This record gives sequence, structure tokens and C-alpha cells, in this order.
Amino acid sequence: TLAIPMAGGCAGATAWALTFPMDCVRAGVQGQPIPSSQSTGQLKKQGALEILKHLLESKGFTGLYAGVAPSIARAFLVSGSRFSAYEGALWLCRQSGLTSGAKSGPYGEEGPGAYDD
Repeated sequence: TLAIPMAGGCAGATAWALTFPMDCVRAGVQGQPIPSSQSTGQLKKQGALEILKHLLESKGFTGLYAGVAPSIARAFLVSGSRFSAYEGALWLCRQSGLTSGAKSGPYGEEGPGAYDD
């Protein structure tokens, strides 16, 4: 079924949508020029909060999400395929007896909550 890749894709896309502004700030911090030993002027390195403030002042809130669409599309595809690969590998391991768990369901023969106190 498509439930597993869709769940993985939605999880990955949501994670990227929530964390993308932090990634933009990280890229801004990493993209600063490195002062060389021959440079005459002093370059002041900016921290994450200064980069965030500059981004908000120059581009507004939407500037924190510039280029988000390709990243979310990639995250959807990658996470969906990872979830599917994991579930497929787990199924193969259960079928071959390499791991515990029943071949009939996700909770084994005992069912959910069998080991709860």
C-alpha cells in the first residue's frame, strides 16, 4: 500500500518545513567570509542571532523560507523511500526468522501491551 511511503514523506516534509528557517540561518553563518592573515581590515563574524535579525530586516519573514519548495519535495521523496526500505527490510527479517516478531502482525503473537505491567 501507499500508506508507509506517504507517512514517511509527510513526516519528512513536515520536519523540513518546521526547521527550514534554522537551516537558512545556518547557511548565513557558514557563508561568512573567513578573514585571511593578509587582510588589513577587521572582519566581524556575526552569530546566528545577528544573521536572523539581518534576514528578517532585509527580506522579512518570507526570506526565511526562500527556496523551501525543492527542499520539501526532496524531503518527501527521501523520507518516503527510507520508511519503505525500513519496513521492507523489517518484513524480510521477520519472514526469515532473523528477528523476533510474528509474521502475522506488527505486535507479534502476543499482541499489543502483552508485556505491560
